[in-house]
Amino acid sequence: MEKRDTKQRILDEALELFSLRGYDGVSVADIADAVGIKAASLYKHYASKQDIFDSILKMADEGYREQAGQLGLDGANYVNDVSFYSNIGVDTLVEMGTSLFLFFLHDETTRKLRRMLTIEQYGNKTASMLFCNQHIDSPLGYQGSLFQVFMEQGMMLPLDSDIAAAHFYAPIYLMLCLCDNYPERETEALGFIQRHIMQFQKIYMKGEDGK
Repeated sequence: MEKRDTKQRILDEALELFSLRGYDGVSVADIADAVGIKAASLYKHYASKQDIFDSILKMADEGYREQAGQLGLDGANYVNDVSFYSNIGVDTLVEMGTSLFLFFLHDETTRKLRRMLTIEQYGNKTASMLFCNQHIDSPLGYQGSLFQVFMEQGMMLPLDSDIAAAHFYAPIYLMLCLCDNYPERETEALGFIQRHIMQFQKIYMKGEDGK
């Protein structure tokens, strides 16, 4: 039990430091000091600072997968989610969108990792690539592919699925950035997101009459 607790404490303290100073601004000794152990003891649990960071990425991914699973989603592979989204109404979609937004906003691992990558993306090529993948390419790719299927099935208007994905995702990410900087505006952001999802549904989705 103690070994597992120490491993987790190392990840928690490392992520906290990374989110404040960036990856390059933190040494293994800094992490060990924050945990209250010697650097040599830290190496019993992780081979390097990169190993710690890779474990943080895995922890963040597992947290997201767990949250998506609780909603009945895969969340990463759009193929597995097509049938789910095909059978829900706008009210359920709004509830899910709100739930996922709150997860990304408040989950400690996700929030601190986002802060770290935001800081590091301008000076660290690896961080820049991770930021782009996690906050731009992956969500747009998932949603664009999902919308393309819906268009082919006649559920959505036959428009540009990639642009539709940007129209859906960009306002949500914008509100996430807003709340990262101004937490007191969370209620306002939630209301905006809910209105956004309902309006997106009216603009892009076909009704029962096919229009």
